Amino acid sequence: MTAVDDVLWRPDGRRTGACALARFRERLDDYRGGDDYLELWRWSTAEPDRFWQAVVDFEGVRLGGTPTGPAAPARMPGGAWFPGRTVNYAEHLLRERTGDALVVIDDDGTSHTVSRAELRRRVGALSATLRSMGVGRGDRVAAVLPNRAEAVVGLLACASVGAVWSVCSPEFGAEAVLARFAQLQPRAVILCDGYHHGGRSFDRRDEMATVLAGLPSVEHVLWVDHINPGSRPATGLPVHSWGEATADAREPEFADLPFEHPLWVLFSSGTTGVPKGIVHGHGGVLLEHLKTLRLQSDLGEGDRFLNVASTSWVVWNMLVSGLAVGATIVLLDGSPVRPDLGRVWREVARHDVDMVGLSAGYVHACLKDGVVPERGRLRTVQVTGSPLSTAGFRWIYEHFGDVWLASMSGGTDVCSVFVGGAPTLPVRSGRLQAPALGVAVEAWDPDGKPVLDRRGELVVTQPMPSMPVGFWNDPDDKRYHDSYFAMYPGIWRHGDFIEFAGDGSSVIHGRSDSTLNRQGVRMGPADIYRVVEEIPEVAEALVVGAELGDDYYMPLFVALRPDADPGAVEPLIRSAILAKLSPRHLPDEIVPVRAVPHTRTGKKLEVPVKRLLQGDALADVVDLGSVDDASLVREYAAFAQSRTAGLVNRGN
Repeated sequence: MTAVDDVLWRPDGRRTGACALARFRERLDDYRGGDDYLELWRWSTAEPDRFWQAVVDFEGVRLGGTPTGPAAPARMPGGAWFPGRTVNYAEHLLRERTGDALVVIDDDGTSHTVSRAELRRRVGALSATLRSMGVGRGDRVAAVLPNRAEAVVGLLACASVGAVWSVCSPEFGAEAVLARFAQLQPRAVILCDGYHHGGRSFDRRDEMATVLAGLPSVEHVLWVDHINPGSRPATGLPVHSWGEATADAREPEFADLPFEHPLWVLFSSGTTGVPKGIVHGHGGVLLEHLKTLRLQSDLGEGDRFLNVASTSWVVWNMLVSGLAVGATIVLLDGSPVRPDLGRVWREVARHDVDMVGLSAGYVHACLKDGVVPERGRLRTVQVTGSPLSTAGFRWIYEHFGDVWLASMSGGTDVCSVFVGGAPTLPVRSGRLQAPALGVAVEAWDPDGKPVLDRRGELVVTQPMPSMPVGFWNDPDDKRYHDSYFAMYPGIWRHGDFIEFAGDGSSVIHGRSDSTLNRQGVRMGPADIYRVVEEIPEVAEALVVGAELGDDYYMPLFVALRPDADPGAVEPLIRSAILAKLSPRHLPDEIVPVRAVPHTRTGKKLEVPVKRLLQGDALADVVDLGSVDDASLVREYAAFAQSRTAGLVNRGN
């Protein structure tokens, strides 16, 4: 199929002329590139100071202080954005506007709205409560909350006072929560007593007690009695009910903060060790999200925006930032697939959603299940989390017709996108439209040379404002450097394979490292190993996630003790993962093996096993002379061949 006959949609002249991107381009006094998107992209990466200052001007971002250098740093890592300037993320999200700020949809389908004025009052009340507790600049506030108004209020109140926010969704087990929050030594926590999901209520009071016991730094507890009204945790610490903490409605006060002052810590586990705490700054997040939502997504005043996400997925943070462009954000609590897969589409129609963000996995599930979606006034569908198949693209257009489908790829690491949508470009089947403005993204071969029309490492050759300020507890930036800059010095290597065409469109070919990526949520194998390898009958485990066509296959290979019964151990493993981690961490299959393969230096062969499952030849993925048991690796290769063949046959 050629670039001509695989076009599924083209924006009409009215849409391209009226979009925010066109207005932005027209206001660039010194830009002479015309209306070609790729020309504008090239300018934005060649002139980062001028581009990002233009974003500030276009959005009316209030920057305090006095500039002490160029807006954009010349190198990475290191250097500072807008040095000498001050800003507050929450101030720009809570600008005085009329209308609704939030639509909150409960698991049972009931809903309510929160006006912008009411959201400001609640944030003002909670920020005053935090200040009364002594919580201020640089203090950490950790939360365990579902996708409800409390999470939005908590984030914005913390940002208002300059505290550092971090949140986990409540289905995470206490061990997984502590693996993250214990690093932060939070001064205060916001905890919920449980959550609703799929028509069921889940009481989490015991888990919250365990979390509190594992966080000795906590001085105050804010308690959300979501499913047990009137409940309070058993603790000797001061406990403030959510109602009490937000009762004194008032206008918020915004701390004037350095541009790169920490806003939040997002956790994205690597392949070994504890989860990495990724720190993002107020100014970088604000500018990247304004650009992504306004210019790349054409979201604006009065639009309704729904991202299907838990509070632990980075797209939730992007959803909250929809407030900055004047949109009403729609919070979908509970299960998006109960009572059936069509639930999201019904909510989209019922609540007049203009733009919806989904995982590719959800679209593929709808396709396979024969869902007939409702549309309402929907005009934009954004898909992320994993590559969307050509069948997924066509399913959207078969059911929605004249809708803009923007497939996107980014990450928790930058809290934004590298490649994705552009409102003035056509949509080609199976392809992401274009690189994002201000992002110098390329595909590189192992020698560090850019390539076109073949797969390469996704790299970014110039700084982005939302690249991490750093990692938590990484004072010399060693973990930060090793995570992104070790392969190509001075160049961000993300860990995805990407293939660019000459027209700027691209295809993501999945992860090039061993990080798990299920439904857009990146998970570290180390979390699973910590739980599974604690089971006495388990000698060792290895988990991988492999993109197999439209499917994502995540097997857990388990080497058992000699006297263990595989049939008895499997339910123990599943129960432990559910109790201590989350349903997303459950493998698709538990495979008993005689051992786990390693390099001679003791590293598990996660990436080679993943590539074997994806169909690569054994000789292409590992040097058998560098492993501790070559015959064992051959056994994994034989399993991969038989398992992949089985999946292909099932698909036929």
